Amino acid sequence: MMNFGYNSLWGLLVLAADIWAIINILQSSVSNEKKLIWIIAVVLLPLLGFVLWFFLGPRGGKT
Repeated sequence: MMNFGYNSLWGLLVLAADIWAIINILQSSVSNEKKLIWIIAVVLLPLLGFVLWFFLGPRGGKT
């Protein structure tokens, strides 16, 4: 039986948030260079990158 603690739960939540952020970054209408920069930030700094993207990142999808 596997014993999952709170660390595993937080890790899964951060992973889900990062995947959601990357999908939204790819769907945004900003330039490819800005998309790449945001994706690198989210991948290299998972929690901080997500928080920064959430407050400062590109908004609006394709129309």
